[in-house]
Amino acid sequence: MNIQQLQCDVAVIGGGPAGIAAALAAARNGAKVFLAERNEYLGGNMSSGLPLLGFLDKNGNQVTGGIAQEIVDKLTLRGACLGHNPCPLHNSVTIIDSEMMKVLAFEMCKEAGIQVLLHCEVIDVNVENGRIDRVYLMGKGMRYDIEASVFIDATGDGDVAYLSGATYEKGQQETGILQPPSLLFTLSSFNEENFWRFLEEHPEDLIPAESMNVSNGYDVQFFRSHPGYVFLGLRNTLTRMNEQNLSPFKRDTLIYIKTPHPGQICINATRILNFDGTDLKDLTRGGEEGMQQIVAITEFLKKYIPGFEDTYVSYINSSIGIRETRRFTGIKKLTIDNVTKGVIPVDSIALGSYKVDIHNGLNSSTDLIDLEGPYGIPLGCLISSEVNNLVLSGRCISMDAPSLASARVMTTCMAIGQAAGVCASLSTKNNILPSSVNSAEVRDILLKEKAILSIEQ
Repeated sequence: MNIQQLQCDVAVIGGGPAGIAAALAAARNGAKVFLAERNEYLGGNMSSGLPLLGFLDKNGNQVTGGIAQEIVDKLTLRGACLGHNPCPLHNSVTIIDSEMMKVLAFEMCKEAGIQVLLHCEVIDVNVENGRIDRVYLMGKGMRYDIEASVFIDATGDGDVAYLSGATYEKGQQETGILQPPSLLFTLSSFNEENFWRFLEEHPEDLIPAESMNVSNGYDVQFFRSHPGYVFLGLRNTLTRMNEQNLSPFKRDTLIYIKTPHPGQICINATRILNFDGTDLKDLTRGGEEGMQQIVAITEFLKKYIPGFEDTYVSYINSSIGIRETRRFTGIKKLTIDNVTKGVIPVDSIALGSYKVDIHNGLNSSTDLIDLEGPYGIPLGCLISSEVNNLVLSGRCISMDAPSLASARVMTTCMAIGQAAGVCASLSTKNNILPSSVNSAEVRDILLKEKAILSIEQ
């Protein structure tokens, strides 16, 4: 076996939104950074066709800046982003070109001097006296032994933390049920005008579930006047078709995302029930079922819904989109009470504002719960309470399941990632544990990097 040894200050495992932001922040603050990713590209779900949600709160205040906004600005200059569009349902929607995101991610990492390794998976972690000594990566018969002062787990599922023996929670507290994943796909040759006319004739199909708070103005005129939007609807039609056993949908609404390209929409409509994203058998089943649902959904839309008559599948995402798996024990824990009440603690290193968005893992329903205002995520939620040189980034941080339903969106994950990178760089620079890093110092650096940590009333 070919074994390579690699040493760095900060090793970031996972190159999605949380990992890219963490790696960039650590490198820009003086750390020698290594970034590992299992795919052949960086960006994670930012390269899937999904929009960026949560940049604005329900009052139109921007709550995330820093690296996340920098990415939006760079994409906008290339014509690959449609900006932050207010939305009566989602608060805001930021449409990006997912393919150009892949290109930009490589460019930004190269410019920051980050060493990137793709096509590799974590296979083991060696822990000595409560500290990660090294992480083992494998790909194409090659093994990389990674030594670092600080490791940042940005794998989404917390694979590094799990293999380190850290404790975690998974699923809803009462039932253990996990939010289901979706396999996204893109349809081309969509006729928006025909679809909008259908909605004008059937306004009942624009009424979402009763559990969703929607401000006035979520109508056809809104879609016509916004270049970037997310459609959520057809509930009435799908309910009627389900009663006739004609609908292939495993959920009660259709979601599509308008891409920057004419006639092209990204469909978020598949749902794999009774699923655990840390189980290889479920992942295999999810891929197969997702493909089958894509074919059935496309045929249904072409047959029954105006505007879809000439559509065809032009892209299927390379991996299934996981909403929820492990959440690890940190020094602090984000709770749903603080999230819904908009509590911003003094040691907050990121803000969240997206609604609590819970997809039911057993049936077709989705709950979208409003917030009183933006909430703060304390630094301690990112720091493992059990593995003393491990920093968490993204949806595996310390929080309860309902909080995850808000904080899991990519915009918030980038804000978390930037803070994780700053914390890790300070840890290595000062030769202290992440738990000893002063949150005020992290906040000062983040503010200089144009992060947003408070909202002026």
